[in-house]
Amino acid sequence: MLSYRHHYHAGNFADVFKHAILIQLVHTLQRKERPLCLMETHAGAGRYDLNADPARKNAEHRQGILRFWKKGPIAPELADYLKIVSAFNTERGEPGLRWYPGSPRILRALLRPQDRLLLMEMHPADHRLLKDEFSGDRQVGVHQGDGYAALRALLPPREARGLVLLDPAYERRDEFQRLLNGLLLARQRWPAGVLAAWYPVLNRQPSAHFQQALVKAGIPAVLCAELGLFPYDAKLGMNGCGMIIVNPPWQLDATLQTLLTKLRDGLRQNEPAHIRLEWLSPAP
Repeated sequence: MLSYRHHYHAGNFADVFKHAILIQLVHTLQRKERPLCLMETHAGAGRYDLNADPARKNAEHRQGILRFWKKGPIAPELADYLKIVSAFNTERGEPGLRWYPGSPRILRALLRPQDRLLLMEMHPADHRLLKDEFSGDRQVGVHQGDGYAALRALLPPREARGLVLLDPAYERRDEFQRLLNGLLLARQRWPAGVLAAWYPVLNRQPSAHFQQALVKAGIPAVLCAELGLFPYDAKLGMNGCGMIIVNPPWQLDATLQTLLTKLRDGLRQNEPAHIRLEWLSPAP
């Protein structure tokens, strides 16, 4: 299945959640000077035009990035995220918010000279856009194919430290099982790597079963962060989202507690919003 196109959802509340956490995660890893390998298994197109028809159809960014755009004072935990989005537009001659950077561009903005980025994308059209986006960039490798298969092909990297972001489209009914298998494989091949897996919450049951399976699999050091904008039993579509982080860096949980509070307060709509930060399994 290759029908999902992220352009329709670019800059929505889930993107804000995912990218704000991702930035804090990478910053925490970069407290040490040793090089990092950053990898994304389902990278998408790299950038999204918020003035184009797909993004304008539902204008999901209005309840996402626009909730924080050009508003102050901005919480320090969100300042780097907004700085990256703003710089991405300024570099392209835009005075306001037209372009939204996908995870590949967010990660590229965080690279130091000693770091590198590996990107996987299966969709032919998005892969072409992604390839063009990073043409000539020696710190970024762009590959076409199944992101889960890339875990076996590309891990472990030559760098001892780094991060894998797993962010599938959830088009398939068995996606949570595939995600679980991918996490288990990545953990086996790169025990020292940090693994971050984003997931949607349309209702509580699928993600709850996934988390129970993670615990049952015996993976140590699993942190769960969630943001819910609506009750999880509401029939509204995506009521919230979450991020599973395996082997998180030291003190990341304290950083995320503050960040999640700021995201909840800034993104809440008419319903009471809620957050969750929980260790599913402790560090050894």
